[in-house]
Amino acid sequence: MSSCDPAVIEAPDRSIQSGWRRMFSGSDQGKAHQRILGGGLIMLVSSALVALLNFGYNVQMAQRLGPANFGHVATVITLLLIGSSLTLAFQIVCAKFVARNQAPGAKAAVFHSLLRRAWRVALGAAIAICLVSVPLAHYLNLPSPWILVLLAAGIAFYIPLGVKRGTFQGTCAFPRLAGNFTLEAASKFLLAFLLVTWFGVMGAVAAIVLSVIIAYWLPRPAQLFRTKSELQIPTSPREALQAVLFFTGQVIILNADMIVVKHLFPPAQAGAYAAVALVGRVLFYASWSVIGAMFPVSAEAGQHGAKRSLLIIPTVLVLGMFLGFIGLVWLFPTSIMRAIFGPGFELAEPLLVIYAASTAAYALSAMMMAYEMSHKIANTGWLQMVAGLLVFSGIYLFHSSLREVVIVLTTVMVALLAAVLVPFLRSVERPPVAAQEAA
Repeated sequence: MSSCDPAVIEAPDRSIQSGWRRMFSGSDQGKAHQRILGGGLIMLVSSALVALLNFGYNVQMAQRLGPANFGHVATVITLLLIGSSLTLAFQIVCAKFVARNQAPGAKAAVFHSLLRRAWRVALGAAIAICLVSVPLAHYLNLPSPWILVLLAAGIAFYIPLGVKRGTFQGTCAFPRLAGNFTLEAASKFLLAFLLVTWFGVMGAVAAIVLSVIIAYWLPRPAQLFRTKSELQIPTSPREALQAVLFFTGQVIILNADMIVVKHLFPPAQAGAYAAVALVGRVLFYASWSVIGAMFPVSAEAGQHGAKRSLLIIPTVLVLGMFLGFIGLVWLFPTSIMRAIFGPGFELAEPLLVIYAASTAAYALSAMMMAYEMSHKIANTGWLQMVAGLLVFSGIYLFHSSLREVVIVLTTVMVALLAAVLVPFLRSVERPPVAAQEAA
């Protein structure tokens, strides 16, 4: 073969553009990485503040109400998070189509259309909760069904709140999105400080509901969402179904263990497990804030194909956060639990490291699935649903101790990560092989 053969000349160019250099080549891609890093850091700092406020809320509930009553409050929070599957579904669909529609009128059309649908779904969900409040309160060992009726009022505002947050996320207005999350957490903390003194568990639930209502009204959506509606890229029913499946599976995974433990274990043990689950939730939602910064950038940049390099920064941030926390818990488990929750939560200490590792595996799975959703219709939402059902049924079958419950959860989460990661890695390996054959 001659030294001036074009194939010989072109092959080195392909190898130079492969790997990390290719991932960061191009000004548009560099700007996308900057937006993800900037937005991710804003949301990570915000999530740390929100986590601190939520921890403050939960710690004062644990210390002032005791393990048994704290278990009631944690169960209400779990039910609210189950309702958040619809909240997050509306948020991510709104963010995706706001990012894809370029004209202000088109963005406004997405907002108004989804807000109307969100209110219809929210009112239906609130009515359903009221209708089943008595048998559900009995199943969960709650002291009064009025707790669930009060929660229904919060759900009515919580679902439309997702559309509002989707406008912030879709326009990469991360400071406004971070401020909204912080406002909700801060108002919940302050209201609980006052209301629990007078009303006990009902006061803690009232603080949650009022904080959601405050977050719905403040801050108002940007001016461009109040312009004339001119929809260009309509919302897809299939993508809406995909989002609902994804977040339903997510909510089941994050809360199924709490629901089953509350039903199967004595109140004191359920309260101790709730403390461990609280730590896991804080870690997951901190990682989800980074993933949320990636989503609109990936949705906008990936309309014509996958941009896998956009996963690098979120992966580094999420892994660093979890490894740092696991190392800290490994060294000081007793000090952390006693300092945060006070006496009465000794059962939770041996579970922290395993639970954190389980949450890390799930956070990486969620990041991969969210990336796939940002640029196409993905079937990974079904995997989450299956994993959630496995968690639910697995804990029912194996619950001789709280440690066994956490082992079941960890096993399912590692299996889910493998199921999501293996096909992705195979698809990454195929393009270089094809390029070598062409060369």
